[in-house]
Amino acid sequence: MQRRHFAVLTLLLAFLVSGRMPSLPIRAEAGEGASADFGTEQLVSILHRVNPTLSAAETGRIADAVLRYGDKYAIDPVLVTAVLLVESSARPWARSQKGALGLMQVMPHVVESNDVAGNLTTIESNVEAGCLILADNIRRLGERDGISAYFWGSRIRDASYFERVQEARAAVRRLAES
Repeated sequence: MQRRHFAVLTLLLAFLVSGRMPSLPIRAEAGEGASADFGTEQLVSILHRVNPTLSAAETGRIADAVLRYGDKYAIDPVLVTAVLLVESSARPWARSQKGALGLMQVMPHVVESNDVAGNLTTIESNVEAGCLILADNIRRLGERDGISAYFWGSRIRDASYFERVQEARAAVRRLAES
């Protein structure tokens, strides 16, 4: 109950500051079509299907991190999983040519001033950093632009990244239900 009140207060504060109501992907209650039943078992299964090279320990750590930091930053874990799949195909060791690291493909300079513990190449720190960035983007820009800004930064060029994440989100939901 307290989390719901905090979420409402956060939305109200965002509205008062920006003058517009953001559309945050805050976890919906059961029956609203979000991820009420999305848990560790479903996520481990999805991760193993997407990247069968991951060990059981790795899939467990990724699932725990997605659920823990999705909850901490009030982001639907289905969305976090979708971004993770689009960004790295569930490869913790992924590195982009531009320097983005890990599962969530976090640029180190983006989180320098934030309190993210550990090294960005560890599963937990990387997922936390990605959730922190995604939640902040969505809080400031609304869901569509916030998700787009995760990829594009402040100069969003088109909706292609948002559309890829939405497709991945739908696929994650289907896999979780199967």
